[in-house]
Parts: sequence; structure tokens; C-alpha cells
Amino acid sequence: MKRFLLLPLLTMLLALVSTTGSARALRALNDDTIVVRLPNQATMTLYVKDRAQLRELRNYKLDSLMLLLDTYIAQAEKASKNSSSEQVTMEFYPAKDQPGKRVPEQIRITMHNDSQTDRPAKKGERVDVTVGRVFGVTVEENSADGNDRVSVRVGSSAKSDSIRMAERKAKIEERANRPVHSNFTIDLGLNALTNKQQDQNGNSLDLRPWGSRYISFNWVYDIRLGAKGSPLYLRTGPELAFNNYMLDNNRRFVNQDGVTTLELPTEVGRNYEKSKLAVSTINLPLMLALSFRDDKGRNSFRVGAGGFVGYRLGSHTKLKYEEDGNTKKDKDRGSYNLEDFQYGLQGTMGIRGIDLFAKYSLNELFKNNRGPQAQAISFGVVLFN
Repeated sequence: MKRFLLLPLLTMLLALVSTTGSARALRALNDDTIVVRLPNQATMTLYVKDRAQLRELRNYKLDSLMLLLDTYIAQAEKASKNSSSEQVTMEFYPAKDQPGKRVPEQIRITMHNDSQTDRPAKKGERVDVTVGRVFGVTVEENSADGNDRVSVRVGSSAKSDSIRMAERKAKIEERANRPVHSNFTIDLGLNALTNKQQDQNGNSLDLRPWGSRYISFNWVYDIRLGAKGSPLYLRTGPELAFNNYMLDNNRRFVNQDGVTTLELPTEVGRNYEKSKLAVSTINLPLMLALSFRDDKGRNSFRVGAGGFVGYRLGSHTKLKYEEDGNTKKDKDRGSYNLEDFQYGLQGTMGIRGIDLFAKYSLNELFKNNRGPQAQAISFGVVLFN
């Protein structure tokens, strides 16, 4: 350790020792380490990298801090003994509990259960304590030489895996506890039709399942309902959706005399490789959603249900076929007597990293008596949720 840091550290440590008893030995191990042996043979090791990190520790009265930590560790140890998990993490907020006092804003304590096979397991064999973002304490019981050790790290990069895990969990919980959470997702799936009726020519609106694709780009806003930690949300946000309805049985859409019908090709021997109706809409869903998390703070199960309204932005038909050895593509824009407004029901369900969606239109795809009657269903997976 740099020479100009040695005297302040010794002064601080001796002040701490004076509250618990005189030190039997004080020994510098290396340039950034000081070891203090207390009368009860406990050992405290202090690691400090620079003066700025030292100031972070000097902001606290160490005797009061140790008493505070002892109280919280006792609570965490009690919770650990009643848990079957390998580790138990608890968070405390002294600044909120003791307003006006010079205490840390947050203290996170992780109790580890020893899993060694050469001796009976004991709850709380190791304790990791994080005070704020820069001050960490590690307590190890039953060390190799039989003496307890306490390691105090200020701003050290040598954090234990458990502390890193606790910090990640804290970030996850912070995001999860926001009153409003926004996200961008993509729905990718297929379209199908139900309650189909024949058109005026007696033709049915049959689709190719794998060619009738659905994709939407969603700006999702989850608004928490209830107190902090409530799993209930109100979900909404605009969606830009693209529906493809790929016809089967070599049919095509024909708009004639204000009525949309299904027709065979007029050219002899022509087979359509593709014959589809493409529709783009902007939708606004409104759903109630529940989101549950596991013991590690990760999303485990999600479910949502509600409705949506949508407005048609554009539509066109597209034909693809062979003619005289050449591939032809005909594209024709128009409304084709589609309903401009759509409304219906929709729902989502997710487990771990997999989310599914389904949408069902309550009104007809085409205007009444001006096109083949059917209602649309879209279903598939949610990406980037």
C-alpha cells in the first residue's frame, strides 16, 4: 500500500479495535492489505486500493456499522436455517429505517449453506455482505487453521460470485419493480380463418397454412397495478401488423361490381405458385397480465388476456405464376372490400424464455355481403420478450 495511506488506515483500524478490545498483533501482508488480530483470535483483513476508496469507508462509524451488520446478519442467519436453498439473500435499507442518521442506504447479506461432503452441512458457513456499491464484507467460519476471518473490501474488483449474483438479482428486481416498464417485441406466426362461409359463386375461402404468415412489431408498455412487487400489470402499446392470407386450390381474389369473390384463372393451364392477400394494420391492445418470478428473481411464468382494436393501413393482392417459361408477378393494390376496423380478443402466455400469443377477430374480415365471410385467427411466438 502507498505510504500516505498507511497512517489513516492504522488510525481507523485502531479506533475500531478500541471498541472491541486491544489488538494483539498488527501486520502488513502486502502493499494493499492490513491484517488486525483481535483478542478473541478473530482476524480482520482490510483491502484498499486508493484514497477515494478509503473515504468511502471513513464515511461510516465502524463501531455502529458493525453493530448494525451483526443485527442484520442474525436475521439473515435465521432465514437461512429455515431455508433449503444453497444460499439466502436479504436486503435491508437502514437509511429508510433510521432517517437522519449517517447509515448506508442499502445492505445486502447472502448466507451460504456449506455443501461439503466430508462433514455435516451447517447453515450460514459463509456470509457475504455488501454495503452500498463499493463496500463489501466477507465472513468465513471454520477456516483451515480454526480461526474465524473477516475480510473487508473497499472498491475491490475481487468480488465473490455470490456478491455478483446478488447485484444482478438487485438489478433485476429494480427493473421488475418499476411502475412502468417498456419493451420492444416481435410477434411471428401464422394466420387461419374460422366460421367460413362460401362466397356468391359457392367458393370457400381456403388458405395454405404455412404460406399465411403473420408478423407484428410491438412497442409494449407494462403498467403495474397495485403496490410495489405486485405481479399484476396493464399491458398496452401500438403494434404494426402484417397479415398474409395465401389462397389454396388455385384461386385468386377478384374485385368486380363492388363485390370480392374467389375465381379460378381464366387462362387455360395456368397454376398459381402464389396467390395471396396482404393486409397491414395498426393495432392497440389492452390486456391484464400477471408476471411471476422464481427465487432467483427471474421471470418464470407470465399470462395475459384482453382485447385489441385495429385499423387497416393498406392492402394488395399478389399473384405469382409461370408464363412462356418466365416467372410473372402481378400486384394490385386496393381495399378488396376488407373491413377497415378490426376488433377482437388476444392473449399471451410465457414460461421461462418462451412466449406464445393468439389473436381472434370478433368481426368479419370482409364487409357484409361484399366478400367471403370469415373471421381471422393469428397465433405464434413472441421474440425478444
